[in-house]
Amino acid sequence: MSSATQLAAAAAGHGFLSPTGVEIAFLLVAVATFGAAVITVTTRQLVHAALWLVVALGGLAVEYLLLTAEFIAWVQVLIYVGSVVVLLLFGLMLTKAPIGRSPDADSGNRPAALAVAVAAAAVLVWVVVDAFRTTWIELDKGVQGSTAVSGESLFRHWVLPFEALSVLLLAALVGAIVLSRKSGQGKEER
Repeated sequence: MSSATQLAAAAAGHGFLSPTGVEIAFLLVAVATFGAAVITVTTRQLVHAALWLVVALGGLAVEYLLLTAEFIAWVQVLIYVGSVVVLLLFGLMLTKAPIGRSPDADSGNRPAALAVAVAAAAVLVWVVVDAFRTTWIELDKGVQGSTAVSGESLFRHWVLPFEALSVLLLAALVGAIVLSRKSGQGKEER
């Protein structure tokens, strides 16, 4: 069966040209998330960029919820929105980073960066569309991103790598503290 026949069969069986409310909501949230991401990388104020990053990452969490991947959505909120962005904002506040417009945040490479970004986005869209052209999510079954399925997979197959990674991260944290204390003590003695 050719790919055009598969696409036609998938479109006919699932109402490809008559979108549901979830699909419309997905597209609207995707547009808002894309807009927030563009503003994040184009604004010249670092604090505004961090706050728009919160909107973009929150939009991704909503997209995961619309795809019935609740566990991944809450991980997105807790880790990225709750931790990474707060750490970024604290880093901006505790350092002498400029709060207003920053001339250092602007570069003369905007045209080249825009060309690379458009090319990368086109390749990414092409790869994703080609890979999932005839894939449909069945909402009646256990979905791969649901809490039950993700938890079962994590605690059945990935417990040892997960624990090894946590021990490795703890060792890296302790090592960073030891190294920072040694270099700090040497400066005080001089």
